[in-house]
Amino acid sequence: MAISAEHIRTLHKYEKTILSVLERQMSRYAWVPLEQLITSTGFAESDVNYRLARLIEWGMVRFNPVPYDGYALVFGGYDTLALASLTRKGTISALGVQLGEGKESVVYEALGLGPVAIKFHRVGGRSFNSARVNREYMADGHCPWLVASKLSAEREYKALVALHPKVSVPLPIAQNRHTVVMSLIQGANLNRCILEAPAAVLDDILENVRIAYKEGMIHSDLSEYNILMEDGKCVLIDWPQWIDTAHPNAEVTLNRDIDNILTYFKRKYQLSYDREDAIQCVTG
Repeated sequence: MAISAEHIRTLHKYEKTILSVLERQMSRYAWVPLEQLITSTGFAESDVNYRLARLIEWGMVRFNPVPYDGYALVFGGYDTLALASLTRKGTISALGVQLGEGKESVVYEALGLGPVAIKFHRVGGRSFNSARVNREYMADGHCPWLVASKLSAEREYKALVALHPKVSVPLPIAQNRHTVVMSLIQGANLNRCILEAPAAVLDDILENVRIAYKEGMIHSDLSEYNILMEDGKCVLIDWPQWIDTAHPNAEVTLNRDIDNILTYFKRKYQLSYDREDAIQCVTG
């Protein structure tokens, strides 16, 4: 993580307040003015400067002196706020090892009532620019990366709630800011597996795509990299880009998902499956 568990445990109440104020004010500012932080917290300027220096050192806040002294919450600080809230609610009690990392997220094992997974959405850099262009749920105009990441997490959590258990997806447990807590899947990505019965797995994947389609949802980014295999069964993960089946691009999007899967099984297992039959299987 960008921030150590020790720093989260020892965070002063003034530092938590400053992080929370930054979170709120970043809907208005790319860089929150120092004067705004002083006014919003009610703390003395010396206290604010001291706490900000610590937060910057710990990788939770960033400083920019131009054109004024401004501060921005970064992912280390946003992680801290989310973890503090989830811990306070009893959702998680400890953070474990990193399980995986993608272009827009990082996933860790955590401890709740039992082992769980916590996904931190990180929509930033090139992926942020792509998300702004390609995803209709992204707001126009000023939309900080932290806000975009929160929207991404909310959208994924909504999909998991709607689909589980009808579709083989992780059990959704909680969502806070840019994080989604879900059941821990004990399995590897499809692309890392050697399947004993690839045809049966392909049928299983298409059946889950069909049920999701019946529930009004298309994954929109389906590939061998976001399907896990657990006890011989597929689990479809990474749902923030889903679209409604009534969307104008629904047909094109569904066809692309299916093409991705059929191409993978053809390439790795020389398994031929008629494209039109697969589409009919899902939509019929």
